[in-house]
Order: sequence, then C-alpha cells, then structure tokens
Amino acid sequence: MIAALVIGTALAVGALAFVLYPIFFGVARASPIRASAAPAEGDSAVVALRELEFDRATGKLSESDYAELKARYTRQAIAAMRRDRRGDGPAAAGSPSDDEVEALVRVYRDGRTCPSCGPRPEPDAVYCSNCGRYMRDRCAECGAPVVSPDARYCIGCGNRLAA
Repeated sequence: MIAALVIGTALAVGALAFVLYPIFFGVARASPIRASAAPAEGDSAVVALRELEFDRATGKLSESDYAELKARYTRQAIAAMRRDRRGDGPAAAGSPSDDEVEALVRVYRDGRTCPSCGPRPEPDAVYCSNCGRYMRDRCAECGAPVVSPDARYCIGCGNRLAA
C-alpha cells in the first residue's frame, strides 16, 4: 500500500515537472522559415504589405501609421524587384529560360485537362471535379479513345479507367 502511494507520488511529481519545465526554463523555438527556402527580400516586403492591409482592415493601425509603413514596404518591394530584374538579386541566379518554363507548364498541365471543362486545378485528378468526366482522352492500356463522359471501362480492351 505504501509502495503504491510512493510510486503514485513520484509519477505525479514527474508529470508536474514535465508540464512546468517550459514555463521555468523556456523552450528554443524553431524558425518558421525553412532554411532551404528562405524568402527573398522582395517576398518578405510583399508579405509585410499583405499583413499591413489586414491590420488596417481589422482596425489595428491608424491611417498615419498605415501610410508610413505602406510607403516604406512598397519602396523595399520595388527595389528588390528591380534588383532581381537587373540580375543582381537572388532570383536572377539560375533563372530558367522561357523555353524551359514553357516545357514545365506543358508537363504540369498534362493529364489535368477535362475535354469539356478545360484545365483542372487538381494535380492527380482522374475525373473532372466539375462535370465528373474521365479526364484522360485515351486508355492508358491500349490507347483507345474514351468518348463517353461517364465511362468506367475501356471499350477497346476492357481495362478499368479509374479506381
């Protein structure tokens, strides 16, 4: 009986120490910005402008503070964008050519276009979220065209078109 009381007390003291430790000793906070994708100076100025607009809309900023901060952050964002355009900034290093961007856009859009609704925002969609039609024009197995909007199986080979 006394052993159970001692064990229970030890567990309670341990739990209390675990809960109160951050209050007395603090905790090192991780940076919300990932080291591999640190924002550029212009990006941080744009984010600051968005937060400024939100603070103004919610009534946290006076009009004079808003005007002063907006002018400062706008100057910073424009200066960073001009540096990037000249090639002095971080975004200019290793920028892809227009042809590379076009190729990436084509790859991005492949398989995500509904024959009746056009491009869809879902990256792995098999059926259109708007009309429900099978989004690939051809069967992956035999290449036969899929013409029926509600087709579940290929007419040519019988392959199931989607799960």
